[in-house]
Amino acid sequence: MPETTAPSIEIRHLYKIFGANGQAHVEAVKAGMTKAELNAKTGHVLGLRDIGIAMPGGAVQVIMGLSGSGKSTLIRHVNRLIDPTSGEVVIDGTDVVKLNPKALQEFRRHRTAMVFQKFALLPHRNVLENTVYGLEIQGLPRAKQVDAAMRWIERVGLKGFEQKYPNQLSGGMQQRVGLARALANDAPILLMDEAFSALDPLIRTDMQTVLLDIQKDVRKTIVFITHDLDEALRLGDRIAILRDGEMVQQGTRQDIVLRPADDYIAEFVRHVNRGRVIAVEGVMTPGRDAVPTAATVAAGTTLEAAAEVLAHSTEDALDVVDGSGERIGRITLRQIVAAMATPHGAKPASVAPTEPDVAPPPIDDETLPPLENIGRSVVRAQAG
Repeated sequence: MPETTAPSIEIRHLYKIFGANGQAHVEAVKAGMTKAELNAKTGHVLGLRDIGIAMPGGAVQVIMGLSGSGKSTLIRHVNRLIDPTSGEVVIDGTDVVKLNPKALQEFRRHRTAMVFQKFALLPHRNVLENTVYGLEIQGLPRAKQVDAAMRWIERVGLKGFEQKYPNQLSGGMQQRVGLARALANDAPILLMDEAFSALDPLIRTDMQTVLLDIQKDVRKTIVFITHDLDEALRLGDRIAILRDGEMVQQGTRQDIVLRPADDYIAEFVRHVNRGRVIAVEGVMTPGRDAVPTAATVAAGTTLEAAAEVLAHSTEDALDVVDGSGERIGRITLRQIVAAMATPHGAKPASVAPTEPDVAPPPIDDETLPPLENIGRSVVRAQAG
């Protein structure tokens, strides 16, 4: 059931209150009751408060936040591993929250795939059999299962390892299997919950590169959860930052770095290498009328790369051109240096949560399964 166009996702006024009767406390939370007050007075835990995000189709939407911010809770609402207490999850005009069990089963099987931090591979299956598992659930003929699986096994760099078992692979190789399994399903939405967080730094960077290379071709709608700012800035077409279950800021990487919403975000981005993040169109002077210079750079070029072009040029400014070669603006050396400079003097902000994390009450239909079992939870959900 392949999709030709990646779907958009819109989260609207999403609330999640963990507890026996979260619905009864939504209005109090909307009226301003804090997470600490809710827990102290009712024994319920506020997971998400009034989250709204518009995720464009075919783009990488990063959800970033520290531990306890609600980012993993949020991503599980997209495929309804968690049901919201209030709000909507609208995918191409359809509210997933309102799907009946059969429609939800079809949605999970054909429109979403998930990659987890703990790999969630089946230990008794080799690489090939792990990769075809979702296709088995879909009921595809065996030949098509193997053909799709082998194509993605090769694409993620595991050709020749088809008969190996998870305990024979490194962590990075196991995560490649998880990625191949998700891609083999041909689902237009890819959910990645801290997918690379358990990997060593060099392997993590390598996996980021693999994902970006694949995304150039497949153009899926990817929701990527991370607590790492460098990873968010490298992968995200758009970034949303959560704190204590609330949205602090969302926008492009340039929005986050150049225009932090408050001191909390400013502290996050204080030591970012801005020259590798900000593109020339983010700081150029727009316009088409000035006399052209001898040197040009394409829109999307980073400031660091533009500075290198200027270093080998006799000019002190560059024309910025679009994909068709049309001039859309000009950027000067002064603008580049000013934008690359790390801002000073901003009031430091603590990045620790303002309220202590409180575990959700032990209620069977609300709490999350252990991380090591989450893969099985998805399999059960997909199987209906």
